[in-house]
Amino acid sequence: MNFKVRWRIRLVMIGICIAGGIVLSALYRVQILSGHGYALRAESQYAKPSISVFDRGSIFFQSKDGTHVIGASIARGYFIYVNPKMVTSASQAYQAISQYITIDRSLFNKSVNASSSYIELVHKLDDTKAISIQGLKLPGIGVATEAWRSYPGGVLASQTLGVIGQDSNATTTIAIKGRYGIERSYDSVLNHPSQGSTVNVFADLFSGIDSVFSDNANTEGDIVTTIEPTAQAYLEKVLADTDAQWHPDSIGGIVMDPQTGEIVSLASLPTFDPNELSHISDVSLLSNPLVEHVYEMGSIMKPLTMATGIDTGVITKTSTYDDVGCLTLDKKKICNYDGKARGVIPMQEILSQSLNIGASYIALKVGKDDISKYFTSFGLGSTTGIDLPNEATGIIGNLTKKGKDIDVATASYGQGIAVSPVEMARALSVLANGGYLVTPHVVKEIDYLDSTKKTLDWPKQGPVLKPQTVNDVVSMLITVVDTKLANGAVKMNNYTIAAKTGTAEIADHVNGGYYKDRYLHSFFGFFPAYHPKFIIFLYQIYPKGAEYASATLTQPFDDLAKFLINYYSIAPDR
Repeated sequence: MNFKVRWRIRLVMIGICIAGGIVLSALYRVQILSGHGYALRAESQYAKPSISVFDRGSIFFQSKDGTHVIGASIARGYFIYVNPKMVTSASQAYQAISQYITIDRSLFNKSVNASSSYIELVHKLDDTKAISIQGLKLPGIGVATEAWRSYPGGVLASQTLGVIGQDSNATTTIAIKGRYGIERSYDSVLNHPSQGSTVNVFADLFSGIDSVFSDNANTEGDIVTTIEPTAQAYLEKVLADTDAQWHPDSIGGIVMDPQTGEIVSLASLPTFDPNELSHISDVSLLSNPLVEHVYEMGSIMKPLTMATGIDTGVITKTSTYDDVGCLTLDKKKICNYDGKARGVIPMQEILSQSLNIGASYIALKVGKDDISKYFTSFGLGSTTGIDLPNEATGIIGNLTKKGKDIDVATASYGQGIAVSPVEMARALSVLANGGYLVTPHVVKEIDYLDSTKKTLDWPKQGPVLKPQTVNDVVSMLITVVDTKLANGAVKMNNYTIAAKTGTAEIADHVNGGYYKDRYLHSFFGFFPAYHPKFIIFLYQIYPKGAEYASATLTQPFDDLAKFLINYYSIAPDR
């Protein structure tokens, strides 16, 4: 090939490159820089406003084998809209559309006769129906893409997952924000940029280049929770069965790994289906009472009082005291649940018989300053740091500020101070993990859009109790289960279980004092007792037909414990 031919080929190639550059530049200017203006002009011909299809990261449950199960995701489909001004025959349009979908005729007629130029008719259509209706080419009837948040499990862990809603402070066309639960706590990770309702391949090319150089790729992604879906479903079943039997005002439960604070199940009733928010008449259902509400928990506080007494050295596991049945402190009388005196008895009976006077004896012997110090070290009176929104702070001012003898005494058995269920579960976990204060949490991992993953690290403090103190209290709680709880019927031959019930009077905020016929029932237990895999916390407010928690929550705990032992193949320890 001679020099002239090679030169001509080079000129042609240069010309092609220049022409290609001009075309690319023009396309970039039209579709990217000026695309929005052209889109508005085109859409105005059909009286259809610009529509953005929102995008959002997924939330996954994690099965015990590590499999991810979708808890929340984006579902995509189509909706039908109408421009009444362009409809030529409402009757024909209705008959044609009715071949593929069910639509109320009066609603359709009202829409096509409206003065507006854009009305949305039917949402969440699948591909087949959307394509069929679009193929009709009906004047004034159009089909557009849409996306919505989908929760495949329905009510499963709904208060933990939360919901989304429109951001009233946003200026964009569609701005979605997490409102409750994980949706809110991890909104900055889950909130992805909205997408257009039509596909622009060239624009997508440039937007993809933009994302490479954007910091968003390192902040946006999906959430992997600690919630195990089968365990969660079983907890919800147990709560529903208990609710049906005792009809409490509300009921809830937590199943947590006390070594790490990882929550595998978290649920309360009443609850809701996040796919059907229009059916909710009371928005308080969207809140999570396990995190956001505080209660006087009653006698499940006694093991912490016992631990404080042993750790400070004012008593030992084998100490005795004279139980007089009732005490008058600061002109107020407190008594055992039955008002009866037991005489000189060992410390074990304080837990086995749940004696208020015994717990008061320990607390008063410890003293206001040390009992306040220890209860605070258990995390009472503070937030846990759980990764769910609106966490309530425990109220223990009666103990830490006033500190009268009566306040010290009542706090020792869980009255006069109020804490959240998750706060109580964390405090009791110090007895299950050797004395450490863990951080309860419901998320373990973030999977970013750039394919990197981040395993979250949760703080663990302590120890706040001596190892021997923990062992002593655990052995006492095992004795409670083996000999006293349901008269020993809950005892397992191959597993040690440490547990305690609690029955608290409910405060009457209208008339003052406490109701005489309304109680909060609580129950906690962990197993295997000396190396626990799980701690279970249950509570219900004002159950009907039984005064004591031992009657209403022992069986639910037993059901949950046996399920978890079998499901997780937990090895026997005795």
